Amino acid sequence: MAERVYPTDSPPESGQFSGNFSSGEFPRKPTPPPATYVIQVPKDQIYRIPPPENAHRLQQLSRKKTNRSTCRCCFCSFLATIFILIVLAGISLAILYLIYRPEAPKYSIEGFTVSGINLNSTSPISPNFNVTVRSRNGNGKIGVYYEKESSVDVYYNDVDLCNGVMPVFYQPAKNVTVVRLALSGSKIQLTSGMRKEMRNEVSKKTLPFKLKIKAPVKIKVGSVKTWTMIVNVECDVTVDKLTAPSRIVSRKCSHDFDLW
Repeated sequence: MAERVYPTDSPPESGQFSGNFSSGEFPRKPTPPPATYVIQVPKDQIYRIPPPENAHRLQQLSRKKTNRSTCRCCFCSFLATIFILIVLAGISLAILYLIYRPEAPKYSIEGFTVSGINLNSTSPISPNFNVTVRSRNGNGKIGVYYEKESSVDVYYNDVDLCNGVMPVFYQPAKNVTVVRLALSGSKIQLTSGMRKEMRNEVSKKTLPFKLKIKAPVKIKVGSVKTWTMIVNVECDVTVDKLTAPSRIVSRKCSHDFDLW
């Protein structure tokens, strides 16, 4: 067969190749141009079991998901328990309120005398106050325990003149208790302006003072005692003079409770 030779200045046509090659050699296939290829794999050759090198990582990921799910369930259960306890506590308090109809004790000042304040001297003063406080518990089935660590202070223009404490006692239901307090102060320095103001008020027989009481209490409902709460009593008292016996010109008390 005759050998077919192509001219050197023109490339071989598609499907043709040059006959100038040594025995046992084949022409190189042309490099395909870059493109996107779709490889179809038979369904029976797709495996759902990960290869050994990824099996350990799969176990770790599965364990993390399980732990997160368990923690989420525990947190939801905790919230549900708290919500149920709050609802039950609210229902219990509502029932107790309807049964006992509680009301706060009422406080008033029955006596207020002052001594130990010399307005004609610039020396520090050591005042003494004798205060009579009346507490009325109008509840029919609720008692009040007055606990330790109370405080009683008397102020004049925000200056703390004396201090003391409330006695520890139990006030039963439907009871009126009168408490007498002996309060004293030591080395209180009054400014010249305060002395002048107090002398002017003595001349008018209207000396204003402020009494503040802070007492921890526990409420007794039936045979159950509550946690410790704080009762805050504040009274504005005006007297006619700084010597005993003094007369109360005006008085007004207010109070509130700190439940926690």
